[in-house]
Amino acid sequence: MDKKDIEARLKELRREIDSLDRTILDSLKKRYQIVREVGELKRKLGASVLDLSRERAVIQKILEENQGVFPEESLKAIFLEIVHTCRTAQEPQKVAYLGPEATFSHMAAIKFFGQAASFLPLESVLDVFEETEAGRAHFGVVPVENSIEGTVSATLDAFSDYKLKVCGEIFIPISHDLLNQTGKREDIRKVLSHPHALAQCRRWLRKNLPSVPVEEVSSTAFAARWAAVDPSVAAIASPLAARTYHLQVVASRIEDFHGNVTRFWVIGQDSPKPTGKDKSSFFFSISDRPGALYEVLSCFAQKGINLTKIESRPAKKEPWRYFFFLDCEGHIEDKDVQECVEELAKICAHLEWLGSYPAGD
Repeated sequence: MDKKDIEARLKELRREIDSLDRTILDSLKKRYQIVREVGELKRKLGASVLDLSRERAVIQKILEENQGVFPEESLKAIFLEIVHTCRTAQEPQKVAYLGPEATFSHMAAIKFFGQAASFLPLESVLDVFEETEAGRAHFGVVPVENSIEGTVSATLDAFSDYKLKVCGEIFIPISHDLLNQTGKREDIRKVLSHPHALAQCRRWLRKNLPSVPVEEVSSTAFAARWAAVDPSVAAIASPLAARTYHLQVVASRIEDFHGNVTRFWVIGQDSPKPTGKDKSSFFFSISDRPGALYEVLSCFAQKGINLTKIESRPAKKEPWRYFFFLDCEGHIEDKDVQECVEELAKICAHLEWLGSYPAGD
């Protein structure tokens, strides 16, 4: 092919792409309208807008029909955003999270609800529970556990005071970037971040910026906001903070130990229906007698139910008394889980189901 033929073929292919783009747009508009009608019918039936089992099935079917032609992770991300955006056609989603903007909690909220939701940053975990229980937010997103630092006590303790259910879980890899206005290390005169982030990057800072003073602030996002207005300051913050506050990356993944992951819970008024790959969470106390905890654990073992977490927490109003939080595989509507819960009710002094929800990826 000569140059003229190549240029003609390029024009033809670009016209074809433009035509496909219009077809995609028309399909998206049609899908949005159909989902809006679905939402109206759901409201008449009194059904919940959030149907995670249906959403999971939609994504799985798309991935199967793709047969590996389109890059799978990108395809999943595209259709998740389409599903999340169309969900807002049924009902605008207001989501409270532990703020400020561009924190890892914000990242978790976006991952679960998509960019189209309305996000409400709050100052504390208790504020997220308060706004969600009061109905001023449809859902809340709170951290519950970190793979290095352990459980977020404030989240577990809040379930004693608020009658909400766990609706979902999200896992976010915690990766820290060093950010400033120019992207140049030589411009840095001070490094700011949350104490946990600074602790997780201590070795890197000592090796690469040994003479630069380090200062603790209330959050990684606050550090990024400061760096956005002060060219001498660098922030240790999330990749989302870089985009949000228009900062440049001086160095990526500067945490001393890779593989750090935080688990977040989505909280709301109701738990979703079974999806086939679920978890259930419980809150219970036992009488002070030998073998009581063993009896509880035996119930799960006898039913072949796998426990993914168990942790004790001190009872706030009863010194030297403890409550237990437990996660297991399965949904409350599964026969084995139902039978296990019936046995637990006979053994436990107090038993509360916190929710059943799709297991996070």
